[in-house]
Amino acid sequence: MENASLENQARTRLPDQHRPAYHFLPEKNWMNDPNGLIQWKGQYHLFYQYNPNGPFHGTIHWGHAASQDLVHWQRLPVALEPTPGGPDEGGIWSGCAVDNHGVPTLIYTGMDPQGQQGVCLAASPDDLLHWEKHPANPVIPAPPPDLREQAQGQFRDPFVWREDGRWQMVIGSKIAGRGGAILRYRSDDLVHWDYLGILMAGDEAQRKPFWTGAMWECPNFFKLDGQSVLLFSVQTDPGELLYPVYYVGEEVGSGFEPSGSSILVHGNSFYAPQVMCARDGRVLMWGWLKESRRPGAYRQAGWAGVMSLPLALSLLPGGKMRIEPVEELKSLRREHWHFEGLDLGPDFAGLPGGLRGDCLEIEAVFEPGPSAEFGLGLLASPDGQEQNRLVYDCARDSLVVERDQSSLNPEVDREPCQAPLSLDADGALRLRVFLDRSVLEVFANQHTCLATRVYPTRLDSLGLDLFAIQGETKLKSLDVWRMESIWS
Repeated sequence: MENASLENQARTRLPDQHRPAYHFLPEKNWMNDPNGLIQWKGQYHLFYQYNPNGPFHGTIHWGHAASQDLVHWQRLPVALEPTPGGPDEGGIWSGCAVDNHGVPTLIYTGMDPQGQQGVCLAASPDDLLHWEKHPANPVIPAPPPDLREQAQGQFRDPFVWREDGRWQMVIGSKIAGRGGAILRYRSDDLVHWDYLGILMAGDEAQRKPFWTGAMWECPNFFKLDGQSVLLFSVQTDPGELLYPVYYVGEEVGSGFEPSGSSILVHGNSFYAPQVMCARDGRVLMWGWLKESRRPGAYRQAGWAGVMSLPLALSLLPGGKMRIEPVEELKSLRREHWHFEGLDLGPDFAGLPGGLRGDCLEIEAVFEPGPSAEFGLGLLASPDGQEQNRLVYDCARDSLVVERDQSSLNPEVDREPCQAPLSLDADGALRLRVFLDRSVLEVFANQHTCLATRVYPTRLDSLGLDLFAIQGETKLKSLDVWRMESIWS
């Protein structure tokens, strides 16, 4: 097998070997939550939390990018910046975008000089390039009076949609001593809002099936395949960012009664997702992929934070969320390698040809035997000193990214990332893996996702292979594509 192109890729890597090639990120500095997703005059627009003053969280503005195909992005000038002395002087925090009767409008969280969080508006007179803030900002200055003390200043990330001729909003908050809360509002004009009550509240003492923490932020409330879905991100009381979760159920008055729930994306990186309803009927989602290296490392690199791949959502029978990378990403596929009918066991000698690369898409179908444990080796150095292992354990119904050898750099996190995962009804494990230098996104059996970050130190840590730890496993098929940069 010829691997010349991938070997050439290894020799011509960017000076920063960890900077992704086909995930969106700014040219430099800090990026976090996706915001303001909207289609406008044939283009997708992505706004995001951005610090133009350096690769650290602070002086938050809204960055802006546009795309015609969901894959290739044009970086545009900063959309929103704090106004000195204004209600957003402390930062332009997360929010959304709507088409307000032909006027593109941003609804965002403004941080005032004292750190108070309120809801603000900005409208564009020229197709999203310039924005005029509303003179009534903040249109909602604080949580409702009966929750103001219990919310302890946590009141942010408005998500707005139109329903039955009126504007509806959900916003993240907390009830001290009880847990997170999602509040609901209604308006006729986006300026004057009526508080309708608590859409849903959590229980901080609850630990199963997952812990819902002390604060809920970045809520999304939308219809998916005829059902209502509430999606939000979970924080601890000290402000540790945990994971996004989703609940499927139905609206009851101004409230919401869930019938099922799950962690949306496992691992330690994916956070603060936002969805949009595209004109072709798809519900699309992006999330922020956090860094797993210490601040000193990303300050030295000059950038921090990556946007996830664009993802399409649907519901499977039983209410599980199906999350798939959008079809448009296949346009980035270049050289292709295919294997099939291999037996993974004690005598397996590895893939022929020494496949290598750090910008890859991988599709694999395995048929494991009882108690089998096997997987993919990624970003491995020739001597195995550095490597990442994606391991499936049949006995434990577990998919794990083992990162203990992922880097020689002590500044990066090497803890394993795990997701519970059962085999398909036919006994198969189906994986779709996107490796983009320091980004690893894994989609398994259509309903389980795991995202993490890895930072190999050696320039020759590029190897891809299969392995078996115990038991017998049949590789039904393996397809690997080199992925082209979206900036080429």
